[in-house]
Amino acid sequence: MKETPTNDKAAILPDVLADGLDVVFCGSAAGSASARAGAYYAGPGNRFWPILHECGLTPSRLAPHEFRTVLQYGIGLTDLSKYQSGADSALDAGGDDSAALAAKVSVRAPRILAFNGKRAAAVFLRQTLECEIEDYGLQQQTLGGVAIFVLPSTSGAARRWWDAAPWRSLGDYVRRAALT
Repeated sequence: MKETPTNDKAAILPDVLADGLDVVFCGSAAGSASARAGAYYAGPGNRFWPILHECGLTPSRLAPHEFRTVLQYGIGLTDLSKYQSGADSALDAGGDDSAALAAKVSVRAPRILAFNGKRAAAVFLRQTLECEIEDYGLQQQTLGGVAIFVLPSTSGAARRWWDAAPWRSLGDYVRRAALT
């Protein structure tokens, strides 16, 4: 699979996208540690890389600097806000670009769009599909046939809300979808 070139040099982290992926993960924006490291989910307390392996989406635990290798596992990475970084509470809502995310999903046609955390999901669903989050997990709404999952944030700052069950459900859904 070929990685999408980044046309705008101002993006904090490059999109890692290709056509027909199993799942594209979308966060709110790069966290401060990720922006400094130039790698997705690089914060020391972030659970993203361990949970990908635990729920069976990668054969081994990847390190943040290996983020570009996710394409070989049918996984893509992006953020709702590509031009700012920091904690969700510090982000300017004006930096969110739901239209750009919808366009990427439309062009690349992954099987699943999975939001890492409720903030990005809530903004996107409200602006794009005019609906609200039902709960963690698979949503009733789709985006042009692309299933939508909302997952608990893997950020260390969200530790008290952590629940691996929706992530495991996503892993099961990906495996079932691969059989069809």
